[in-house]
Amino acid sequence: MSEFWLISAPGDKTNLQAWERMNTVTSKSNLSSNSKFHIPDLKVGTLDALVGLSDELGKLDTFAESVIKKIAQYIGEVMEDSKDKVQENLLANGVDLISYLTRFEWDMAKYPIKQPLKNISEALAKQVTQIEADLKTRSAAYNNIKGNLQSLEKKTMGNLLTRTLADIVHKEDFVLNSEYLITLLVVVPKSSYVQWQKTYESLSDMVVPRSTKMIAEDAEGGLFTVTLFRKVMEDFKAKARENRFMVREFYYDEKELKCEKEELMKLASDKKQQYGPLLRWLKVNFSEAFVAWIHVKALRVFVESVLRYGLPVNFQAMLLQPNRKSVKRLRDVLNLVFKHLDEVAAASIMDPGMDIPGLQLSNQEYYPYVYFKIDLSLLDCS
Repeated sequence: MSEFWLISAPGDKTNLQAWERMNTVTSKSNLSSNSKFHIPDLKVGTLDALVGLSDELGKLDTFAESVIKKIAQYIGEVMEDSKDKVQENLLANGVDLISYLTRFEWDMAKYPIKQPLKNISEALAKQVTQIEADLKTRSAAYNNIKGNLQSLEKKTMGNLLTRTLADIVHKEDFVLNSEYLITLLVVVPKSSYVQWQKTYESLSDMVVPRSTKMIAEDAEGGLFTVTLFRKVMEDFKAKARENRFMVREFYYDEKELKCEKEELMKLASDKKQQYGPLLRWLKVNFSEAFVAWIHVKALRVFVESVLRYGLPVNFQAMLLQPNRKSVKRLRDVLNLVFKHLDEVAAASIMDPGMDIPGLQLSNQEYYPYVYFKIDLSLLDCS
């Protein structure tokens, strides 16, 4: 299960015994895999500042989560032909995400703990905001090339009535540089090949005899050339339509066809050249954003633990990975073990029908212990 619960309870003797009890029960019954989550001694500041910071960190948590989700999804888009390998590219500090979480260590170099909590929060917000802005710029540039290439490639698909003819026609198929003659391209249904051969010379005056030749064919029909005098062109087109022969609006221009082929090759080359550096940037910045997000979670646990359990700072944080089939049982065990931290709230959770005056729980999940969820399934791009 790729869902984790980051919880904390006071670190005094009584609660350390509660931790031991919880660990024993959850491991014996295979309810969850647990590991200590180490948060350093951060500067507390004032109570008012902590209350304000709690709201800001909640918003930053949501924002950081959305950014790593965008990067993960975009890695999936960029690795369009290798989507099965996306997950192995989602790393944090060079290790898989679960290993990073279960062995979390605060990055003292990036986020020095001697500075106020607000400064750390602002540094994290600035970092994630910059990554999101860079992602928008880089993805827009790559998507532009990819979109233009797909648009040109689409022209080579479809039937002979709609697709580009640049890769089909050749110079020798046409009468060129003639003041009087012109070669047209006509799409003829397969069922009408015989009719075309019998009638094309008589669809109008001044059609060059034996000038037709099939130069391409698809499942629905064939592409035929026909040469005639320019002055009867419109009359020929009209008569052809009446017989379900469709004249393509195409005139051979060697320069234009060459430009179209070169543009296709250039876009394919540009996409290939940008792919490697872009994927490297995405992998590096996914790691940066994920690491920042988990530091935001750690900050939230610290702030909420101080607000909930008071000073001096003394709490133990723990990371739980619930067994998918035992989520409800695990929640019940945690509520029983830690109900002494908030008897009223615990009673309400254990019996949702109980009406307790003065207790107003918000829509946000509330438990007797500090609790935050880390859901890695949001990064599943398969």
